[in-house]
Amino acid sequence: MKTALVTGAARGIGLATTRLLLEDGWRVAMIDRDAPELARAAADLQNILPVVCDVSIPEEVEAMVLRLAETWGSRIDALINNAGVAEFGPMADCDFAMWRRVMETNLDGVFLVSQACAPMLKEARGAIVNIASISGLRASTLRVAYGTSKAAVIQLTKQQAAELGEWGVRANCVCPGPVRTKLAMAVHSQEIIDAYHDAIPLNRYGSEQEIAEVIVFLCGEKASYVTGQVIAADGGFDSTGVGLPALRE
Repeated sequence: MKTALVTGAARGIGLATTRLLLEDGWRVAMIDRDAPELARAAADLQNILPVVCDVSIPEEVEAMVLRLAETWGSRIDALINNAGVAEFGPMADCDFAMWRRVMETNLDGVFLVSQACAPMLKEARGAIVNIASISGLRASTLRVAYGTSKAAVIQLTKQQAAELGEWGVRANCVCPGPVRTKLAMAVHSQEIIDAYHDAIPLNRYGSEQEIAEVIVFLCGEKASYVTGQVIAADGGFDSTGVGLPALRE
């Protein structure tokens, strides 16, 4: 049975990816720093190992990987670096504390977990899938820390692909566009929802399941010659650039 490690697994894209991997016969280490939410998410699942861990803290990452090795052995077939935080606001209001809160999870966490898992990934000739964002590909207001962190994840993915390829380890990056999560629907006004629908060629938000399908594909053997790639699962949002919906016809 193949082993996957998913960070930020207690909700959203991470939980959808976990469930899809389980359906495909994987076992999954579910990693999240929200202990109550992780317990709820894991309660009805089989072949999982829930581990409470803050990916931005090196000591917790080391302990998490050690627990996984002691429980399931020294192979990780797929690492999905999904844990992330989002804090939005004008550049002038982004103090250094906010900058670091975003960077330490979104970027430092990807680096720390990937580095700690690298020996086990090499053993398995496994795959890394990092979750960035459309905000790492195209700039937008209110996202100076978030967008920068996700752009850095894209470059980190390419560094991983270049360095780990000789051990057969593949590294790719998925950049979700607007996704219909509970959080997004809670904070997006109807005006924002309508604007996204107009700007996205497919005229809708994506679903957590749709993003998970891309992630799981990149983890598997059907993507065995795919590495160093950045895939925007965004309904075509990035392809339209600054094009005006009114000019589409």
